[in-house]
Order: sequence, then C-alpha cells, then structure tokens
Amino acid sequence: MTDMMTKEQRRKNMQAIKSISRLEGIVSKELWKKGFRFRRNTKSLFGTPDISIKKYKVVIFIDSCFWHLCPIHGNMPKTNLEYWEKKLKRNQDRDREVDDYYRKNGWHLKRVWEHEVKNDLDNVIEDLTKFISQVQ
Repeated sequence: MTDMMTKEQRRKNMQAIKSISRLEGIVSKELWKKGFRFRRNTKSLFGTPDISIKKYKVVIFIDSCFWHLCPIHGNMPKTNLEYWEKKLKRNQDRDREVDDYYRKNGWHLKRVWEHEVKNDLDNVIEDLTKFISQVQ
C-alpha cells in the first residue's frame, strides 16, 4: 500500500519525533528528586542509554511498547508490513546487543517498559531506587 502522505509531509512528521521521550523526562525528574545524579541520553555510551551513572556503571533504558515490541502491548502496523517487521525486529536485536555489551563489561543494566511507567510510576521509581542503591 502506498503512503497516504506526500514525501514532504512525511519528512516533517518524522522531524517532529524527538529522541528524548516524555516518559524519560517523568522518570528522570522523579529520580532527581530522590537525590540521584545522572546523565540523560549519553551519546558516548553504547546504545545511548536514557539514564546513566558512569561512576557506578549503571544504565537505564525506558523502552516504548511500540518501538521495542512489548510482549503485552506491542503491535505490528497493518500497512507496509515488510518494512515494519524488519525495522522492529532490528530494534529488538539491537536491544539484545546492547544488553550483552553492558553485561560483558560489568555494567548494571535495567530496562523499563513504557506501560510500567504509565501504569504505576511510584512502583517504577521505587524499583529503580532500589536498583541504583544496591550498586552504590
């Protein structure tokens, strides 16, 4: 099926997508209130973690249910199926590569699903607080 937008409309649409999600902002704001100091979207680290604390070798990724194919909420678009299957499968493969890299290099890694943040932010923050505190 052909795209319903012109190339110019699609380009503007894709440019509007930010690399830092609103969910990252919510989680990082709450962790900052708890006294944790960290960096967001550290480009110098493999996979550009959403939150990183180099001092303690901690990386946190907040994964979108769509882009990372959440087993509960992930869905495959109905149009342009071949493109989306390849794209989303590659995202999952990259997640595994990133996880393997950090584990092999002695880092502490945590992944949080988008729906976890939306459904119970307090529980996510409590879980992340325990995770980071155990490493310190």
